[in-house]
Amino acid sequence: MATSPLLAAERFESIPASRARQFLEPGPVVLLTTRHAGNDNVMTVGWHQVLERTPSMISCIVSRGCRSFDMLCASGQCVLNVPTGDMLDAVVRVGNSSGEEIDKFAAFGLERAEAQDVDAPVLPQCHAQLECRLRDDRAIERYNLFILEVTHISARPAPKQPEYLHYVGDGVFMLSGKRVSRRRLFRPEMLGF
Repeated sequence: MATSPLLAAERFESIPASRARQFLEPGPVVLLTTRHAGNDNVMTVGWHQVLERTPSMISCIVSRGCRSFDMLCASGQCVLNVPTGDMLDAVVRVGNSSGEEIDKFAAFGLERAEAQDVDAPVLPQCHAQLECRLRDDRAIERYNLFILEVTHISARPAPKQPEYLHYVGDGVFMLSGKRVSRRRLFRPEMLGF
């Protein structure tokens, strides 16, 4: 196969399409908590994105066949808990275990508290908790894509710039870095999002 002019001229390396996430990861890893029929579960989620500002909507992928998929479908509510860098090992362990086999909260030292607006636990160790209700279920069957509406957010007042975890694939994470403000360059009406 011939090398494209771009690859030859710029010294670019061809990368398999399956590795797109390492360049376009959607945001911080979250711990999704659910409750149904008196049972709680937690799973690690790396595929999510903000969809809309008003009402505040988020989409996330939850794999079919996992306990959280069934619980979220049945209850229609969850909490997206945003962990910080110091929780990395717990986040990985949660993501590599099944709630069918163990109590992940006990096994990985995760505290539970009651949410304010939904019937699902929040994780107080996390920096923020976004309580959500299922808004649209039309993409679940085809794509495992849940459209959620954020109904309540709780967040710690400090630190103002926590280190969030970002999964880039192949077992590698990045911690969010320094923030750079360019508010002065924005039109005021564009700052809300």
